[in-house]
Amino acid sequence: MTKVYEISVEKEVFSMENKIKKLDKIFELKQIEAKKRAFSLIELLVVILILGLLVGLVAPQVIGQGTQAQIKLTCTQMGSVKEALKMFKLDNGKYPDTDEGIEALIKNPDAEKYPNYSGSPYLEKLPKDPWGKPFTYIKVDKGFNIISFGPDRAEGGTAEDADIVFPKCSE
Repeated sequence: MTKVYEISVEKEVFSMENKIKKLDKIFELKQIEAKKRAFSLIELLVVILILGLLVGLVAPQVIGQGTQAQIKLTCTQMGSVKEALKMFKLDNGKYPDTDEGIEALIKNPDAEKYPNYSGSPYLEKLPKDPWGKPFTYIKVDKGFNIISFGPDRAEGGTAEDADIVFPKCSE
């Protein structure tokens, strides 16, 4: 009976060893799959380096475009004011004086001086540049200048901070 028992135990041990070997193989295969799905440290560093280079090259060009777009918008707004001033001149025979300013396009500054003033305002509201400042109006001989002090909001300036003067910005 001991021999039968020994054979039976040996079969069970052999069966258990096979099961353990199978489990080991499955575990090894899963580890290999996991390694294939993960990124190595070098791969991650290369991707980070490429992204850093792209940001370094593209960001300065994109950041500068915002100011240029605001300057173009300012010129467009000045063009609208110009058209309103032309309508004012058509009705009244002359542009408003410097001290009357662009406000003359909203409300008649002097009913005696401008008896043909339109029944409705030439502009709905006083325009402001993209930086939140009102335009400066100066009557010059038979024409006018409309000025925005630009991004720095101060008179003068150079490069992108230079004053934006209409009609020069429409050229």
